[in-house]
Amino acid sequence: MIKLRLFGIMGVMLLPAAFAQADDSANLYQKPVVELAPKTEPVVLSTGLLPTGHLFKPLLADPRWAHFSASYRNYQNNSFDGENIAAVSFGETIPIYRNNFGQSNVQWETGLQAGVFSDFNLGTKSKDLVNTDFIASLYASMRAGQFSAFARLYHQSSHLGDEFLLRKTNDKFHRVNLSYEGLDLKLSYELPFGVRFYGGGGGMFDREPSTLKPWLTQYGLEFRSPWRLDFAALRPVVAADFKNFEENNWHTDISARAGFEFENLQVLGRKLQILGEYFNGYSPSGQFYKEKVEYFGVGAHYHF
Repeated sequence: MIKLRLFGIMGVMLLPAAFAQADDSANLYQKPVVELAPKTEPVVLSTGLLPTGHLFKPLLADPRWAHFSASYRNYQNNSFDGENIAAVSFGETIPIYRNNFGQSNVQWETGLQAGVFSDFNLGTKSKDLVNTDFIASLYASMRAGQFSAFARLYHQSSHLGDEFLLRKTNDKFHRVNLSYEGLDLKLSYELPFGVRFYGGGGGMFDREPSTLKPWLTQYGLEFRSPWRLDFAALRPVVAADFKNFEENNWHTDISARAGFEFENLQVLGRKLQILGEYFNGYSPSGQFYKEKVEYFGVGAHYHF
């Protein structure tokens, strides 16, 4: 039995803004200091066993990218269990081995990625656990300059909370034993000034229920500002992720996030991001995959 107590809601949602270049003065009340755009020359990371860094950057707006986060979400319809939901995730991408292709600067790595994603209904007395998704995968990635790729073989299973099931004993709620393996591939290209595009797709197998249609596509774009406010050490971040599932007649699920990344608030090399979020589409929470939902929220995320 898992219970979550929410002691307070995160602060005001931050939205990205444009920043002007500063002069050389150290006066903090003048225009913010602006860093130059990141260079586009290839960056070669360390090689060998358990290397540092990652060849493929995280997908900031993907609701099921494994990372540590806590969010408050306000649902705009009755398709989910309650309007006020706390969503938490625990996950990591762990490179096991990395090397170069021959004498080139093109690199490849392989490793593990795993995440747990849970939703809690804050409108119930005991803050009931509603749904938990478990995802575990073996992955392989590569990078050649600003181009990178990420492929994985993964397992996903979804489980309902005990308290949720007890409340639904006399209802007509239909529990689905959702579980499957999948294989997918994502390609990414990073442009100057912090702009990134990515896209890919995949399929599922060993599916339960067996009628679950297998194919999906995913694509999106991101902006990590090359400019920052020096006195606050933060950067604007904007991201949008789009998914289409054959199971849902290729309807487009939209996930958008925007806010700030704090460079001076790091844990194990992961930077804190405070992001406002919006989602419109079929629920990413496994047991509710046939339900259309819409929500607004704000959350804290740790990303590398």
